[in-house]
Amino acid sequence: MLGRITSVKDQIRPSERKLADFVLSHPGEVINLSMAEVARRSEVSEPTVARFCSALGCKGFREFKIKLAQDIAGGMPFLDQDVLPDDGATGIAGKVFDRTINTLIGVRNNLSAAMLDKAADILASARRIEFYGSGNSGTIAEDVQRRFFRLGMPTVAYSDPHVYFISSLALAPGDAVVAVSNSGRTRDILDSVQNALTVGADVVALTRSDSPLARLATVSLLTDVAEEYDVYSPLTSRISHLVLGDALSICVALRKGRALHERVERSKALLKENGGLRD
Repeated sequence: MLGRITSVKDQIRPSERKLADFVLSHPGEVINLSMAEVARRSEVSEPTVARFCSALGCKGFREFKIKLAQDIAGGMPFLDQDVLPDDGATGIAGKVFDRTINTLIGVRNNLSAAMLDKAADILASARRIEFYGSGNSGTIAEDVQRRFFRLGMPTVAYSDPHVYFISSLALAPGDAVVAVSNSGRTRDILDSVQNALTVGADVVALTRSDSPLARLATVSLLTDVAEEYDVYSPLTSRISHLVLGDALSICVALRKGRALHERVERSKALLKENGGLRD
């Protein structure tokens, strides 16, 4: 749909062209707005919105939004969505939020429920869980590890390649590793994952589908995010991995059942008595 809008932009009326520019700049917002809100935000009339939808081959505004949402969920590249140095604060925030939201929708729609269940089963029954990641993925591994730590599970996170390489050799059957890597090609991660598998541990990977790590791991939760590494592009793989980590920790918590709930409640009561958590 976004490609179609771009292709007809020069053939439609000036008022509709104004609407097209708004849709191309804010696709994630448009799918959640009413026709009246789109008309107001783009400073055109509601009949203009209706004509615009018709020009795109849609029967109405509802069908237009459905097709637009399908483009977004399918990972359609967003034209004019890269943050520019002269964008104002509102424009920057809008583009960053839109890009992140659209990335999460794509990851959600491509997530395998069977793989998520399998990963949760492995981690819920693990005697010990180690989280590995390098660079930006190292900070993600640490964040996800803290979620599991709060469940009362024996966990540790390592971002130093030398440390997790050696630690992986000390694992045993019944232990598990969560390896985080957007590229899935980091040599240190691959070597350490191979170590863990060799000694009988299971490996859950947060990575992309076409990577060596995805093929090597016991189970992989996939985030096929087209990442840009310039200063004006948000690292959307980071938030995707964090959200997957949240989903995984909640699945594990539910498998732990009543015993975990009671332990968490006791911890909350003790923290309250001692003034709560301190930053």
